[in-house]
Amino acid sequence: SGRKAVEKEMTIDERLEALEELLEKMEDEDLPLEESLKLFEQGVKIVRTTQEALSGIEEKLKVLTGGDAEDDV
Repeated sequence: SGRKAVEKEMTIDERLEALEELLEKMEDEDLPLEESLKLFEQGVKIVRTTQEALSGIEEKLKVLTGGDAEDDV
C-alpha cells in the first residue's frame, strides 16, 4: 500500500509528530467510534514502522561500536 511506503520514508521525528497528531484527534470526545478505530490502527502501524527503524539504527550502532549497543547505554 502507498501509505506503508510513505510511513517507511518518514523520519522518526516525523513519525512521532504524526502519532501526537493522531492522539490529539482521538482525544476529541465527539469523534465517532469508527473514526477512533481507524486512527488507532494508523497509530499502531506508525509505532511498528518506528520500532523497525529504531531496531535498524540499533544494529548499525552495534556494528559501528563493535559490540552490543545496549551495554553502553
